[in-house]
Amino acid sequence: MPANLEHIQQIMAEADTLFSTEEVEAAIDRVAEQINQKLFDSNPVVFCVMNGGLIFSGKLLTKLTFPLEQSYLHASRYRNETSGGELFWKAKPEVSFMDREVLIIDDILDEGHTLTAIVDFCKRAGASKVHTAVLMDKQHERKARPDLKADFVGLYCEDRYIFGYGMDYKGYWRNAAGIYAVKGM
Repeated sequence: MPANLEHIQQIMAEADTLFSTEEVEAAIDRVAEQINQKLFDSNPVVFCVMNGGLIFSGKLLTKLTFPLEQSYLHASRYRNETSGGELFWKAKPEVSFMDREVLIIDDILDEGHTLTAIVDFCKRAGASKVHTAVLMDKQHERKARPDLKADFVGLYCEDRYIFGYGMDYKGYWRNAAGIYAVKGM
């Protein structure tokens, strides 16, 4: 059942702007520059984590100046539940990355359970090295592992319910041009 449209519109109307479009685009440029320096001669396979990573990945890929193979994967730990369980693959990687470097692009590093599981899967499946790039890194103490960090981070944000640039509020506002926090959350 679709969300109440009036409620969804109210969420945006009342949202706090955390990062403007210009700030997000500048962060994507910085991440691209870092990746270009690090992976320029590695012939990586680059995976976009669906659905959240789609916008960040699309913007980022056009700024990478080296040869790469691009694909996507779709994994979830939630499967319509409120708490995560075992990793469920909605679409497994279809491009071979055996003995190759892999770059995983995702929207946000929150607690990191899914990203950790994807990285572990790629390592077990034969990737020579796995790198991670996220648009947002949410700052809190609930990370899956205390040492969990993405290799490339666009922006850091406070521990709030955020949306925009691929991140959603109940399936909506992934298309918001900026990064917003739900009022009071």
